[in-house]
Amino acid sequence: MKCRILLVFLIMFIVNNGSLAKENQTLYDFSFNDIDGNKVNLSKFTGKPILVVNTASRCGYTPQYANLQNLFIEYKDSDLTIIATTSNSFYQEYENVDDIKKICLVNYGVGFVTSSPMNVKGKDAHPIYLWINEAYNKKPKWNFFKYLFDRDGKLVDAWSSMTKPDSPKITNEIDKLI
Repeated sequence: MKCRILLVFLIMFIVNNGSLAKENQTLYDFSFNDIDGNKVNLSKFTGKPILVVNTASRCGYTPQYANLQNLFIEYKDSDLTIIATTSNSFYQEYENVDDIKKICLVNYGVGFVTSSPMNVKGKDAHPIYLWINEAYNKKPKWNFFKYLFDRDGKLVDAWSSMTKPDSPKITNEIDKLI
């Protein structure tokens, strides 16, 4: 009987600690592969504000890459990090990474961090997006959904596809963080 009680308490402790660990997660606890297949640990950006945008090359909002690049140039001397997470979750991204690179680099000359394609919705979503949804009840409704994280890796705000990355709604929040 004592063994059973001890086992029950042990299981409760493990389950409880797992929940606490998830509650204490930040954006800096995650990683992904960049457009060249290199692993990017977000912990290397610890203490920096980060704007994460799920992107797609064949979307009506794809011209927002230019706005993202403008934002990147405007804040290049600050410690703001911009990350574009390419995704075909809404069926508007190329399957071939070289095709994505052509859009990002040739058409828009992006200088910010860009990921290899990842899922941003559903049960197969990348752990970053699963965490955002679980911790903040925010999930992208379409391509070019934007998330701003503070220096502690916590979500400050999120904006729809219709809000351009360099709009005052977003830049005012960025300015508060840098």
